[in-house]
Amino acid sequence: MTARTPVRVGVFGLLGSGNLGNDGSLEAVLGHLRAEHPDAAVDALCGGPEVVTARYRIPATRLHWYRGEYRTASRAGAVLGKGLGKLVDAARTAAWVRRHDVVIVPGMGVLEATLPLRPWGFPYALFLLCASGRLLRTPVALVGVGAARIGNPATRALVRWSARLAAHRSYRDELSRDAMRAMGVDTARDAVHPDIAFALPAPPATGSPDGRVCVGVMDFHGGDDDRARSEQVHRQYLDGTTRFVRALVEDGRPVRLLTGDAVDARVVAAIVEAVDSPLVSVSGAASLAELMAETAAADAVVATRYHNLVCALRTGTPTLALSYAAKSDALMARMGLGEYCHPAREVDADRLIEQFRALEKHATELRQTLAERNLEATRSLDHQFTALTTAVFPNSPKEPS
Repeated sequence: MTARTPVRVGVFGLLGSGNLGNDGSLEAVLGHLRAEHPDAAVDALCGGPEVVTARYRIPATRLHWYRGEYRTASRAGAVLGKGLGKLVDAARTAAWVRRHDVVIVPGMGVLEATLPLRPWGFPYALFLLCASGRLLRTPVALVGVGAARIGNPATRALVRWSARLAAHRSYRDELSRDAMRAMGVDTARDAVHPDIAFALPAPPATGSPDGRVCVGVMDFHGGDDDRARSEQVHRQYLDGTTRFVRALVEDGRPVRLLTGDAVDARVVAAIVEAVDSPLVSVSGAASLAELMAETAAADAVVATRYHNLVCALRTGTPTLALSYAAKSDALMARMGLGEYCHPAREVDADRLIEQFRALEKHATELRQTLAERNLEATRSLDHQFTALTTAVFPNSPKEPS
């Protein structure tokens, strides 16, 4: 009897680069692959290959040939290196795609520009991936991804063509699917499911005997359309968040500061210095699992980063969103907490405190709501992974039409 050749699966994205949400999405997909496709040979093309290999025990290749891809090029040598890198990456990406039976882009906001983004960075890399997949007949699956309408013409074109060239698409909310439809992508067969991080196991929410509040902060400067006033946006966000933390401390509440990306450390440092209280502590969470442990042990969470919100909601902890994009509002609405959103671009500490008190007043009923919505999310993600296998895995049984 001839042994069956293992399916060769590639995973792609800004993984291992310090963003806990991206890595959590990878972890969720790897969990599915190891449970349902244990013989699959999995490797990655990603931003931080050393981290991915060490943490997830899979081979990994650097996403960009030029190591200074995400640094501003101010010298002629750097400009030349970046330009040459675009050509080299086209060949490298195609060679990597050719070695696989299927490539998965696990979650992440790969089809959006809600944070500052240059078209020839990740959007170009994603286009190379999807174009290579189409040319080489290797299906590329965008699984549970985020999308948003994009103003920059070059970025919009690259994102639109990436989506069109992918063999399979699913989104983490209706807004994402609507955005791609508005940008000219046929989404008639594209499904919507909760963020794939909801597939991760979560500890039960226990609350805290000392009334601890987790506050998730972000090095927030607005989005792609806010570049001209980015420092003003950042200052208002930081000042309002600091005032909120100080008010909690003045009420005797311990505050645990959470982050979701390495760049958030500077905001944490600024808040700690400004508040100057032993009641303020800093989490060292290095994964979504560790973030979930933090949120599960809190009475309430107030957070900015999307996957800080996911972690808090996944553990059933009453949560208030400092919302910087429509995706946060959509997530909160889906989980039954739509009224507990506050704009990150215009943080009003007094109004935020009022919303927080209302959140805590209704904590018991909100925990029940979150328990019900989490069950629905788990069932929906089971359907998503089944559809993924049917759509793009070689020799998988096809669902009846």
